[in-house]
Amino acid sequence: MFRTIKEDIEAAKHRDPAARSSLGVFMFYPGTHAVWAHRISHWLWQHRLKPLARLNSQLARFLTGIEIHPGAVIGRRLFIDHGMGVVIGETSVIGDDVMLYHQVTLGGTGLEPGKRHPTLGDRVVVGAGAKVLGNITIGSDSAIGANAVVVRDAPKFSTLVGVPARVRPRRGAPAAPTYEYPNEPGFYEI
Repeated sequence: MFRTIKEDIEAAKHRDPAARSSLGVFMFYPGTHAVWAHRISHWLWQHRLKPLARLNSQLARFLTGIEIHPGAVIGRRLFIDHGMGVVIGETSVIGDDVMLYHQVTLGGTGLEPGKRHPTLGDRVVVGAGAKVLGNITIGSDSAIGANAVVVRDAPKFSTLVGVPARVRPRRGAPAAPTYEYPNEPGFYEI
């Protein structure tokens, strides 16, 4: 547990130039507090203590302004910067070293049972106000622009911008065959 806390603090210091000390991050960063509360809620959720998990997640939401469902699966070193208004849905899966800015939504698009929220690969950056909706996958090392609305899969090393978001190759990305949507010829597999 202490190793995880230390990793989260170091991730905040690495990604936020305003983070000047470990103590400052530990005491004053609601994004790290929300992630730590989620780790407890998720453990409770997995051990079939769902009412306690929901209670803990709602308390964290009240204190931080960040709503993370206890069922969401979050990788290591997630950093939520200026996290007010962030919503992460129940079946969301977030990889390692992901960064979310304020008012990001990882949400569903309907009431269908099963997986209905997005999956983000490792090292994905999601800009302020972006909405990533539905059972879609965003490949590792991708970036989603501020206020983008993403409703389709995207391959690794993508940049997604606009409403609805269009996929562009990310600057400095390794060459890929193409960046078209699934079910179209030449789609680059994630």
